[in-house]
Amino acid sequence: MKKTKRFKLGKLMRNIGLGVLALIVLGIAFHHILNAYEQVKFPPIGQMIEVDGGKMHVFEKGTGDNTIVLLSGLGTSAPALDFEPLINELSKENKVVVVEGFGYGWSDSTNKERTVKRIVEELRTALKKSGIVGPYVLMPHSMSGIYSLYYANQYPNEVKAIVGNDLTLPQAVAYFEEEVPDTPPYLSYLAPAGIARIMTVMAPKDFLPKAPEGVYSKKTLAAIKSFAARKTYNVNVVDEANHIKQNIAATEALRHPENMPMLIFMKKDDRVREDGKSIASFYQTQLTAHPASKLIALEGHHYLHWTLSKEMSGQIKDFLASIAAH
Repeated sequence: MKKTKRFKLGKLMRNIGLGVLALIVLGIAFHHILNAYEQVKFPPIGQMIEVDGGKMHVFEKGTGDNTIVLLSGLGTSAPALDFEPLINELSKENKVVVVEGFGYGWSDSTNKERTVKRIVEELRTALKKSGIVGPYVLMPHSMSGIYSLYYANQYPNEVKAIVGNDLTLPQAVAYFEEEVPDTPPYLSYLAPAGIARIMTVMAPKDFLPKAPEGVYSKKTLAAIKSFAARKTYNVNVVDEANHIKQNIAATEALRHPENMPMLIFMKKDDRVREDGKSIASFYQTQLTAHPASKLIALEGHHYLHWTLSKEMSGQIKDFLASIAAH
């Protein structure tokens, strides 16, 4: 009798296991079917440019004397959509460009390591092949501050100015005596396994811009959610995260050229450490000697452009006018 009960229990557990496995397989299959459908539903809004064996998405809008290149932070699934409010404001008087790196937005994935040198060369190649000529006003958000710093040092004649959007700079690690955390490689399985899609369904607001209603259209928000389901923590993003230490080591000795105009927007943070250091004091050490260079603190999210694009655009207009005056 006991053997019969054990046999029945074992059979039940096996059937449950097979059922769970079947659900996982069906879930992954459904996820990939949705991926194919969404790729058709949300076609590229810019041009696809051949770069080093893959295609990168380059979006541009507007005309003007200045070409502003918006660079996204680590893990922003769809930069050309996330920057929409800022693009709409800046493009009224400037040419605005977003180059989506490999693993982001409509761009392909790549098997090339995400070193600062390679990322910058891919960016530069995409701009050149798109016929978008410099000198550029580079506007990096967050982690891409490291890439714009490298670009400005390698190709100073191609950079007219730097506008930091709460940017990350390599010197911050030593300044604040911090450690850079590693990113677990298993996170790169979240998107292909459909787990990222489940996350976007369970907590959609966590994957959408925190902006007032009407700032982004419903279609744009739907597309951003789609990219979050397909691109969150993909293999290129995880590799980029795990190259942070290496990329900081490659750039920590660099400084922006002293004659290069630099405007830094920072998320307002009044906290001051016991040693007197603060986010503002760090950024002050990074400003160049150009007369137009300045730091502006704004009340907002780390993604300042979600809610402050109009104010930022006005400040950028004054900054560019100041450069012209000098």
